[in-house]
Amino acid sequence: MLRVATDHFSHSDTGRARRANEDAYFARAPVFVVADGMGGAQAGEVASRLAIEAFERGLTDGAGVSGEELLAERVQEANQRIHEMSQATMDKAGMGTTITAAHVGEHDVAIAHVGDSRAYRLRGQEFTRLTEDHSLVEEMRRRGQLTAQEADEHPQRSIITRALGPEPDVAVDTRSWRGQAGDVFLLCSDGLTSMISEARVADIVRAARTLPDAGHALIDAANEAGGRDNITVVLFRLEDVGADDDAGEHPTSAGGATTRVSATEVRAAVAAAPPTQASPPPPPPAAPAAPVAAAAGADPTTAVPAITDSPPPPSRRLSPKPPTPPASAPKRKRRGKPPIKVFAIVALILIPIAFGAYSANAAVYFVGTNDEGFVTLYRGLPYSLPAGVDLFTVNYVSGVPIDTLPAQRRKRLVDHTLRSHDDASDLVRELERGRVAS
Repeated sequence: MLRVATDHFSHSDTGRARRANEDAYFARAPVFVVADGMGGAQAGEVASRLAIEAFERGLTDGAGVSGEELLAERVQEANQRIHEMSQATMDKAGMGTTITAAHVGEHDVAIAHVGDSRAYRLRGQEFTRLTEDHSLVEEMRRRGQLTAQEADEHPQRSIITRALGPEPDVAVDTRSWRGQAGDVFLLCSDGLTSMISEARVADIVRAARTLPDAGHALIDAANEAGGRDNITVVLFRLEDVGADDDAGEHPTSAGGATTRVSATEVRAAVAAAPPTQASPPPPPPAAPAAPVAAAAGADPTTAVPAITDSPPPPSRRLSPKPPTPPASAPKRKRRGKPPIKVFAIVALILIPIAFGAYSANAAVYFVGTNDEGFVTLYRGLPYSLPAGVDLFTVNYVSGVPIDTLPAQRRKRLVDHTLRSHDDASDLVRELERGRVAS
């Protein structure tokens, strides 16, 4: 049986460039949380504080409910409170926060994650990142549109694609790992990882004699590198308080993949035994809105292994409603083959029409979403014929997930309006840069 050792550390530092600290944390075994707020007029500070308050009363264990589900339920609760306040208060409009939370169970450590704050584990000498950033640059890097070096230097690396607050519901990544005595876990805001590399973080944690020594050294290193953002560090170590021979790592999420949990699924899991999760119905074609902007965060270096099994965003298929064919008239009995002249006349009429339609189809473009839910530039007309023939082809797939953009902007931005190539390309490019949203 595992528990959190007495050797632990938690602290938040304003850094050298910010006047206020919009980070917040919670560290009371068995729950540890880091939140990094965003928004003007101190709204980020309010958002991160609301996120932490959702965990302060502790987690109530229920029969058949996993640590992942307990964490995800609180994250959804925090998201709802932040969203409601941002809608009701003018100076809090658009506020949000990242969150990374850990729950230590008898044998496993569960992680819930939204945004670009991170969780790491040191086991022996192996330092591993346990979360994937929800950021525009990270999405583009995973899709092969940016190299790791380009991602580190990208001017839009501060744009995150998922946070608590902007929408009524949020997708929460959860996963669990089999714990071992001596494992050290680090939760941190991007004020740490945007200043020093993961390799440097790993070296500092490995070399420290105690976790407080490690925590202070990490914050000092980030400040020495510039301290351009608030820096929050939470470290805790596991110890064994009972016999447990099964010490190997066994992720408890289905298939070892990151699980996305909705508020409805969490409430159902708490009320009864965890049901089999049904696939969500395919949504209608949506139109994207803007990514959320947060404090600058750097991408992981290649020196440190990171999980890469996170599934893509929910599938959104481009499915413009095809024209309804007219009702078929009763077929008449054939009396014989039509003369060859008829075929020739029909061909002379239809071929120019078909050629003209093809030329027009090739000259127009529209913006929609692909099967993986990313904003996509299409060439052609936004229709699928009843026979299953698409009148469009994919021209370019962006790195912007449709479900990260505010719902009120989607209809206007991704509405299948026919555009010129330059107009459609410019719109997609501006979406990738986050300029349309602002």
